[in-house]
Amino acid sequence: MQSMIFNYCPRDGRRFRDDERMCPLCDFQRNIDEASGPHQAFVKSAAAAVPTRAPWRKLLYVKQEYSDNYVDETFLEELQKNANVRHYEYWNVVLESTIITQHISSIVIFVAVFIYLFFRILSPHTLITIGTLGTAVGYGFWDWSNTILTPDSSYQRRKIFKGAVLFFLTLLGLTPILKTLTETTSEDTIWALTVILFLANLAFHDYGSGNRRNIKYPGSLSTNAAIFASVVLASRFPTNIHVFSLMSFAVEWFALFPMLRRQVRSVSSSGNLGLTIALFLTATTLFSQISPAIMVIYILGMGFVTEIHGPWDEARPKIQHGRSFDYN
Repeated sequence: MQSMIFNYCPRDGRRFRDDERMCPLCDFQRNIDEASGPHQAFVKSAAAAVPTRAPWRKLLYVKQEYSDNYVDETFLEELQKNANVRHYEYWNVVLESTIITQHISSIVIFVAVFIYLFFRILSPHTLITIGTLGTAVGYGFWDWSNTILTPDSSYQRRKIFKGAVLFFLTLLGLTPILKTLTETTSEDTIWALTVILFLANLAFHDYGSGNRRNIKYPGSLSTNAAIFASVVLASRFPTNIHVFSLMSFAVEWFALFPMLRRQVRSVSSSGNLGLTIALFLTATTLFSQISPAIMVIYILGMGFVTEIHGPWDEARPKIQHGRSFDYN
């Protein structure tokens, strides 16, 4: 009977290597015709072959005629290494981190302003003037940058102006109460509570929101923590004008200024970078007169935040229809 050529084991379908004479899985004897060379395997007869097993498939839910730990050469054919790796450019990462550095710089600037007021280096009248002019300029930019204005825009401007006047009059009336709010509290408790509140403001600030109109719960919690910290600090001042100047600046700085920062970021990337540099230089300059050590720590912290993205970022599983879990 004419011999048949096989490159695979007739029992389990395993591919023979050139130097193999026996299948290591089923001990099937492989006869090699020396005259034909090692690349051709022969069996004595097709009739003598034992019935073959079905090819192995990489499926856990199918009962197969193979051991549980059996794998073949096709097991790693679909392996993908770093399939969803995202490559980041340095300056793009720097630009994306500006929202964090801006907020940290804002807290540092506010603390520096409080220290200047506390030691009477800065006049409360000067702070009120700077805050009022800054608010007017910021609102002007906000109104100008909105490309689509509602038909009743003039009414909205009058409404905003009336609301601002009413708010500051209310704040002026509450100033004597705020000044005596923590008279019986020790200064150590005040400083510790202020640090905790500013840390809460930093942790719960809405860094990723692109919506400039809706207020989210974490953002509201962050703003409330900053205002409460400002109230605690303002209660250390001896006069009502000091309290009013710091509180009005706190509302402008922690409630209105973050909205302006989002607006600048959405309008111009170069303007956003310029605002970040301006805040960084302002914070550095103010604290250089207070504590050079804190200034150095602040500069190093800004450098660390800029490099915060790295290989330690966690993988997030995604479920895709018709496929297994994928990670990126």
